[in-house]
Amino acid sequence: MRIRTLPALAVAVALTAVVSGCASSSSSASGSKTINWWTWDDKQAAAYQTCATAFEKANPGVTVKISQYDVADYFTKLTAGFVAGNAPDAFQNSVQFFQAYASQHQLLALDSDIAASKFDMSKFSVGVDAWKFTDGKQYALPLDWAATGMYYNATKLAQAGYTKQQVDSMTWNPTDGGTFGKMVAHLTVDDKGVRGDQPGFDKAHVKTYGFGAIAAKDFIGESTWSSFVATTGWTLGDKATWPTVFNYDDPRFVQTMDWVRSLTDKGYAPKIGTFTTSDVDQLSSGKVAMETGGSWEASTFAKIPGVKVGIAPTVLGPDGKRAVMSNSNGNNIWAGTKNPDLAWKWVSYMGSEECQSAASTTGTFFPSIPAAMNSSAKAMAAQGVDLSVFTGMMTNKVLFAATVYGNGAAMQDAMEPLFEAYFAGQKNDDVFATMQSKSKSILAGNN
Repeated sequence: MRIRTLPALAVAVALTAVVSGCASSSSSASGSKTINWWTWDDKQAAAYQTCATAFEKANPGVTVKISQYDVADYFTKLTAGFVAGNAPDAFQNSVQFFQAYASQHQLLALDSDIAASKFDMSKFSVGVDAWKFTDGKQYALPLDWAATGMYYNATKLAQAGYTKQQVDSMTWNPTDGGTFGKMVAHLTVDDKGVRGDQPGFDKAHVKTYGFGAIAAKDFIGESTWSSFVATTGWTLGDKATWPTVFNYDDPRFVQTMDWVRSLTDKGYAPKIGTFTTSDVDQLSSGKVAMETGGSWEASTFAKIPGVKVGIAPTVLGPDGKRAVMSNSNGNNIWAGTKNPDLAWKWVSYMGSEECQSAASTTGTFFPSIPAAMNSSAKAMAAQGVDLSVFTGMMTNKVLFAATVYGNGAAMQDAMEPLFEAYFAGQKNDDVFATMQSKSKSILAGNN
């Protein structure tokens, strides 16, 4: 799941004049109508305002109100809206909460609208199947997609003797780390200027970590360890969609987690909790030479003052291939909306090439439609941001869809403390058998 962590806000930030508590669509005696759409992403909220303006112009009398809430409050507010009967007409959702909302009949199935309007679902490059529930029906249109890349301080890598070609072709395996492991060791420097692969290196006094925070409590490792372990052939679930168990006790997974923890043990990467700020802040601090990060952060990385940032693809695994998880948030319609036809008209417009091309020129998210993605890449290139690493992932077919699973909130509550304890050195490899057993129970709904 990709839910970008945003700074905590005490109140919702409204991109248009939003009246709190009036989330459902409404109409006045004059026939004017309002459609409400929610997101947790401040940048997408601002970007899609362009589409809202165009939609209002094409539909006189219609007002689109876009509200953005901090991710820490977002899903709680949605649930409260379902209960109170004033949830938004449509909203951005994560697959982590899809199963719960669909099983509670809070989402409108879109199949009849798709058929009636002859909406072309084949236009989307990723995300369509992620929003099909166990009943086989389509409950969302893909809103965006995301992947992981390697961001690096180009100056530090050049000073260490590395070329762009070497960074772009890094190999990895969970035994010795491959050329990637060697590079991370060499990029690490202690406060005396000794590198991690040189005699006398002091791991207790590291000035620059070769690699950023990779030991994470995130139980799918979306923008940290997933692009490594996936190259071993390991998959999160026993099935790609609606799995019955998470394969945490698989030897390939355990070996990879041991390797991840070894980076912190050797002083090459910060221990979990060392940095509490964002990925971008780690690289801008000068204390990290290279790190994984989300595609949605590309334009922000490129604008770090005084730091020339390069973007490289993820590592080549033991079989010489890359494997990158691609997550797609969806655009749902609330089953309780008072105006389902208008809600569909707005959601389907958001899923058009016209809207996604206009909104994605900000470079703060990747649209699910390839033609719109090309427009985004072209716009960002004009600003000096090269997205070819990510567009290449689509072209070279190294992307794989994030697993769609049930009981996401319960899974998060159960797994995150265990991952955190493991990477903090408080638990050993036997924790993974516990995780696997817990995942089976949670996926079965026994939480």
